[in-house]
Amino acid sequence: MRNAFIDELVTLADAHDHIALIVGDLGYNVIEPFADRFPDRFVNAGVAEQNMTGLAAGMASEGYHVFTYSIANFPTFRCAEQIRNDVDHHRLPVTVVAVGGGVSYGALGYSHHAVQDYALMRSMPNMVIASPGDPLETRACLRWLVANPGPSYLRLGKAGEPQFHAEIPDVSPGRWVPVREGTQDEVMLSTGAALGAAIGRAAGKAVWSLPLWSMAAKVQQPDQMAQRAHVTTLEDHLADGGFGSWLMESVAGTPAAAHIQPIALSADICDLVAGQSTLNRIGGLTL
Repeated sequence: MRNAFIDELVTLADAHDHIALIVGDLGYNVIEPFADRFPDRFVNAGVAEQNMTGLAAGMASEGYHVFTYSIANFPTFRCAEQIRNDVDHHRLPVTVVAVGGGVSYGALGYSHHAVQDYALMRSMPNMVIASPGDPLETRACLRWLVANPGPSYLRLGKAGEPQFHAEIPDVSPGRWVPVREGTQDEVMLSTGAALGAAIGRAAGKAVWSLPLWSMAAKVQQPDQMAQRAHVTTLEDHLADGGFGSWLMESVAGTPAAAHIQPIALSADICDLVAGQSTLNRIGGLTL
């Protein structure tokens, strides 16, 4: 996903001279196409993520759409105050890009497990979460974010993720995107890299993806839920404060609330160090 991200960002920056990229002293062998082509719009802020976010907010207030880029929890939890007060509160066009969502960097331990980031970022009132399930959803999300600038969080896998769509899908916050045909009354609905797990568990059920969601997009969910008898959600995140919780909050007080089964990572994995596939299996996401 990160290669699709930088390729699409370069294409968009070529058409929009207000797009800028700030990194926290990493991303080497990935971000060079942007840095080499647009040196005046590229900044390496060093290992100073809070400063990186403050700098992004300042540039955004002057007309830039700024993308900050770092691994897993570093541009999110480490910068929570700056995101809350400087970016989200002022509705600035800053996209926080986290590479290695879920347990992509599982072998580096808990400091690199991004399994509570949805909970943090979806609590920001103006934040749009972009969590693509494959490289083509990554491109679709980027195009939407640039066309609709504002506070946003782009959560990417690490590298080598399979492509599930035949073409770039049409995305917008709250809209379910079809991925695999199947039984429509009982469906699998995933966000982010859990799309592969949803397809693996589908067993004839239709698979949908929701790559863009937010507080504001909750109002669209009751109508979409009403068309299905049962929905299983999947996410590479802890259950508390995650995607399944978001969907249940969206339909609270309606009959649909009783027909959602969330599948998320068990908190037991927080104490483990292992590869992504192993942690996803131990955590209960994959079979």
